[in-house]
Order: sequence, then structure tokens, then C-alpha cells
Amino acid sequence: MSIASDIIRGHTDTIILSSLREKDSYGYEINKKIKTASGGRYELNEATLYTAFKRLEDNGCITSYWGTEQANARRKYYHITAFGIDTCKRLHTEWEAAKKIIDTLICTEGEKDE
Repeated sequence: MSIASDIIRGHTDTIILSSLREKDSYGYEINKKIKTASGGRYELNEATLYTAFKRLEDNGCITSYWGTEQANARRKYYHITAFGIDTCKRLHTEWEAAKKIIDTLICTEGEKDE
């Protein structure tokens, strides 16, 4: 089963920031992690991913730098800033609140009892 992308689309920044809290990374690696973590049910398209990186960098949530790989594949790495960590925490709190509201609104009475 594939997850409808519009359900997740508004949370792209949170997903990227959460990934960068673990370690600095580059676009392909982050997208691969998202796909693996979702069991192949979700991945970001390249345009969405790099648009989010630009937005997050412009907002001061992340910084970028060029890696020093030896194998001709120079990669742009992203690093979460202190402001980005604070933003990630805030977005996660907002997600938890929204999830509770949505669960309440879409659960049927029979599902609440289970």
C-alpha cells in the first residue's frame, strides 16, 4: 500500500530535519532513508527534496557544505543548526497535536473501543 503524498507533503521539513538530527547527510541518502523507513511506501521526488533544502537553509534551519569524497562524486551535505533543532521540536509537537485531533475526528465509535 502506498501512502498518499498529500497526507505527508506538509511535513517534509519535519521529516528532513528529523533525519538531520541524527547526522549530517546529503539528498540521495536522506531520500533513501525515507524510502527504507517507510517500507518503500513513500519517497520524496527530487524537486520537492531540493526545494525543501533551499527553504530550510534560507530560514536558518540548516547549513550546507561540500563533502570531500575521493570518488569523483562530490556531494553537498546538510547540517541542522540549533535553530533547526528547535524548529524540528516545535514541528514535532504540532504534528502530535494534529495527529490527536485527526484520530479523534476520523475514528468511528467501534474503532475507539478496540
